[in-house]
Amino acid sequence: MSEPREYPTALGASSKDAITLLGHDLANDVMGEVGFGELAFWLATQRRPTPGETRVFEAVLAALADHGYTPTAIITRLTHLSAPDSVQGALAAGLLAGGSRFLGVTEDCGRFLHGVLVAQEQLPTDDDGWDALALETVRAQREAGRFVPGLGHHVHKDGDPRTPRLMAIAAEEGLTGPHLALFAAIGRVHPEILGKTLPLNGAGVCGAALADLGLPLELLRAFALLARTAGLIGQLAEELRHPVGNDIFLSVDLHNRPVDPDPYVPPSL
Repeated sequence: MSEPREYPTALGASSKDAITLLGHDLANDVMGEVGFGELAFWLATQRRPTPGETRVFEAVLAALADHGYTPTAIITRLTHLSAPDSVQGALAAGLLAGGSRFLGVTEDCGRFLHGVLVAQEQLPTDDDGWDALALETVRAQREAGRFVPGLGHHVHKDGDPRTPRLMAIAAEEGLTGPHLALFAAIGRVHPEILGKTLPLNGAGVCGAALADLGLPLELLRAFALLARTAGLIGQLAEELRHPVGNDIFLSVDLHNRPVDPDPYVPPSL
């Protein structure tokens, strides 16, 4: 019989009498002592965040938690309508809808800004320097026919209220790093290149803030999904109190669509 394999982890472990998490006694040192946002940061980085880092991180989670009847919320409600016995299915359906248009901007923006920064031999030290780099960045995207991730919003066309607030919180905590500095500069200079003024997207500024906290770029969307999980739980709780899923379903009239008078018939083999 082969020896059992060992899979070491620095996260959690259990014994007959105790549970440890990140090297601390879960019951006595973590429960009631460490907030959930702080713990999520700690688990991802294996270092306990400072109070300032926790404040910025939790501000990001709050910013991304819920925005009403977005596709993720609608899918969660409709999945619950179809399978009310599967809460996990409803939540999973909503989370799976987090992609390039909803929630994915957080990751896209963080990765984009980071890619620009690592290509620089030396980072700017003042606003003029950041503006020059931002002009170069926006111009390159324009010439390549690509959008600047995090620039523009389909609803908050005159300004996303989350953006200045998160930037202010980061500044108050001394955590305005190069990603936020470049993103802010893009907001200042892009009209010169694009010929119009677009808002800095709140999901985008969240990506910049998370990157400045040193969180893994590969997990930026995961943090957005963590935040949205709370929102989807709220959507499910509201669906239980005031159901609208069936009304949403019935609003899609599947029975009164015109029939194609010449349906496609595949050619004979």
